[in-house]
Amino acid sequence: MSSSRLAPDAPLDQWLQYLETLHPDTIKLDLERIRQVATRLNIAIDATKIVVAGTNGKGSTCALLEAILLAAGYRVGLYTSPHLVDFNERIRVNGSPASDAQIIEQFKRIDAARDGVALTYFEFTTLAALLLFQEQPLDAVVLEIGLGGRLDAVNIVDADCSILTSVDVDHAAWLGDTREKIGWEKAHVFRPGRPAICADPMPPDSVVQYAQEIGADLWLAGRDFNYSGDRQQWAYGGRDVRRAGLAYPALRGANQLLNASGALAALEALRDKLAVPQQAVRIGLANVSLPGRFQILPGKPTVILDVAHNPHAVATLAQNLDGMGFFPYTHAVVGMMHDKDIAAVIAAFGDRVDHWYCSDLEGARAATAEELAEVIEKTVPEGSLEPITISRFKNPVAAFEEARKRAGEDDRILVFGSFSTVGPVLQHLGRKG
Repeated sequence: MSSSRLAPDAPLDQWLQYLETLHPDTIKLDLERIRQVATRLNIAIDATKIVVAGTNGKGSTCALLEAILLAAGYRVGLYTSPHLVDFNERIRVNGSPASDAQIIEQFKRIDAARDGVALTYFEFTTLAALLLFQEQPLDAVVLEIGLGGRLDAVNIVDADCSILTSVDVDHAAWLGDTREKIGWEKAHVFRPGRPAICADPMPPDSVVQYAQEIGADLWLAGRDFNYSGDRQQWAYGGRDVRRAGLAYPALRGANQLLNASGALAALEALRDKLAVPQQAVRIGLANVSLPGRFQILPGKPTVILDVAHNPHAVATLAQNLDGMGFFPYTHAVVGMMHDKDIAAVIAAFGDRVDHWYCSDLEGARAATAEELAEVIEKTVPEGSLEPITISRFKNPVAAFEEARKRAGEDDRILVFGSFSTVGPVLQHLGRKG
């Protein structure tokens, strides 16, 4: 498909299909092509730019920054990926997703400007977000790195402040198979002389060394900022700013205070550009919303949606499950990508899951339900009082519906493993938040 075959009034879904045909690789880490097209488009955003990288916690940190800045009265652009249900979720202006018309307008401009340069889907959509933000009168732009940092398309942006949320092994084929290698890749979002927030409590040496090499203003969790709390409230302490008596973020999960403290450290570092009063922090923490991150739906049986897809994220998910109290049985709907460490992810659950519902997913990267079932059979510990069951399904919705049929009112159903697993179930349930 070429753009010449797209009708002038082609809808967004046809444009998105077209973008998938432009480059032979789904992932191609290289900034030369996107920089070339960005130069032709004269992209220059006149707003304070915050770039967020990390293995896990990026989405939560971005959502927290957006909510707090909006509560402070700032005009905010937010770019994240991937989306759960609608592509428009990726590009938000002042808290609302961009319209189809706004996105298509930018796609047309990029397609005309690229003049044969092959862009990946992510590179194309990143340029669309930057163009749209450039057109808006924004005070701040929050941009989530897609993969890694050094060669990610978002890293063409010269960040005023960078945040590294966490470093763990994921995407090893592209980033390396150790925390040191991956940390070095992610640390390349840092900029000389500018705040570089590292919320990982135990960062690899490569992160600290790179920040020192380029002369970034490195803020380390536990040294330059920290948090403390009890059952009722928590407090943030930074280099010069302390925020006490804070209610817990509306986002659930064991790591959300770490994410929130990283966001508040960034805002402290940027306080000369973006002054944020205490009340805005309180409102932002109360209002923040991010579907698919330990999202617990109302009703019975209890349904938990979580896009966790690597061992680090699933270890946190397992900890969160332990904090929920007693449930007679746990039913897990799982679909994952083939390039993930599936065995380590399954092993992280230990004996917490009683019934597994394995699902095929769309796309060449997806593991099959049969492959997932084979890993579970080899990985799940033996010796439980009742035998663990493993079922196979063609899609996540079919798997979820079977889990709902089999689950008792007091049981819980966990849907996890990928955006491509959680998204269809969330859409099926008719809930986006």
